[in-house]
Amino acid sequence: MRTFRKTGSRRAIATEAASLLWLADAGGAAVATLAEVGDTWLETLLLTPGTPSHESAADFGRRLAATHAAGADWWGQAPPGLDPDDLATANLPTPAAAEPTWRTFGEYYAEGRLRPYIDMAQGLGRGEAKALHAACDAVATGKFDSPQPALCGEVARIHGDLWSGNVVWADGRVGTLIDPCANGGHAETDLAELALFGSPHLADTIAGYEEVSPLADGWRERVPLHQLHMLLVHVVLFGGGYLTQALDVARELSR
Repeated sequence: MRTFRKTGSRRAIATEAASLLWLADAGGAAVATLAEVGDTWLETLLLTPGTPSHESAADFGRRLAATHAAGADWWGQAPPGLDPDDLATANLPTPAAAEPTWRTFGEYYAEGRLRPYIDMAQGLGRGEAKALHAACDAVATGKFDSPQPALCGEVARIHGDLWSGNVVWADGRVGTLIDPCANGGHAETDLAELALFGSPHLADTIAGYEEVSPLADGWRERVPLHQLHMLLVHVVLFGGGYLTQALDVARELSR
């Protein structure tokens, strides 16, 4: 049995291990198989990456819809067995709730997925911080809240960091989830994050998803909203052009 070994902080490893198990339990999209885990390392069964076909991408969309539909009990729920204080994205603190805390998507997203990263960002000008916080205020009102895709209940079970690099196309056939920060969120966030840096045959993935779980009207217009979390994470990590992108989205949201 060949494995891939990864090392990291206690918090990052705890997040990834618990998230892999929770997503695998959904029985939807394939998930890297956890073989062993320690405090600061884990091993998963080795995946052989390849290039997906259009049908592979569509099948991933159908399977991802099933993962989302497995649901969570509340907004910001952490994976079972993980201390919510340990949830992390790219080794950055990611607020989670041990019990129902945020009443709506807007509250959860603004206070748990946007504002904390504004506060973490270094070197923001006063006007930049004001613009970003104004967007959080607008999101928190619920004006951008929308229904989940058709198969989902109120809260979806999401990967939470689903840029294209966190999907390995095993043998070029099976879209397999890696490096998750799973939590109770909105399914559109995962799909929007796939689009942020590009994903192979994304249109086919979306089409496959909608075959089994149609998205709510207006989902395309909400893509920038759902990308803002990842943009702000990148502002904290790298700054630069990501701040420009985040500000463009923020100003549009608060108009």
